[in-house]
Amino acid sequence: MAIIDEYTRECLAIDVARRQNSERVLERLSDLFVRRDVPDYIRSDNGPEFVAKAIRRWLDQVNVEALYVEPGSPWQNGYIESFNGKLRDELLDREVFDTLTEAKVLIERWRREYNTIRPHSSLGYRVPAPEGTLPLAACSATLRKQTTQPSKNKLT
Repeated sequence: MAIIDEYTRECLAIDVARRQNSERVLERLSDLFVRRDVPDYIRSDNGPEFVAKAIRRWLDQVNVEALYVEPGSPWQNGYIESFNGKLRDELLDREVFDTLTEAKVLIERWRREYNTIRPHSSLGYRVPAPEGTLPLAACSATLRKQTTQPSKNKLT
């Protein structure tokens, strides 16, 4: 599961698991909301882990609008579709992971490079989170909210 900030194009998290469920999604989202602030909305596909009643109830409680992509309409979620294509082209199609742990380590390494080193054409060939502006805890799976970012961000 990949979570992208639509405003900054930063990849906030990639959770690598054999299976995702609503409990894992809630855990990741609550962690991001504490560290990065509560967004106005979340755009996601219609996967069972995102449309579960527990997720919808929790999003209502924290006052976050859920925007779901129509099935068969990837253009409605272009940021994540583009991101997933880059992840596939630059890492997944080039690696054979022997263990889940190896996949987690290599994917997290790629995520940090994507955020801090790799230029993005949509950002004028800048990076979403330059290393000089990252908090000291940048090595963790999620990052604290940066002071230069608007308080209401949008997650994809």
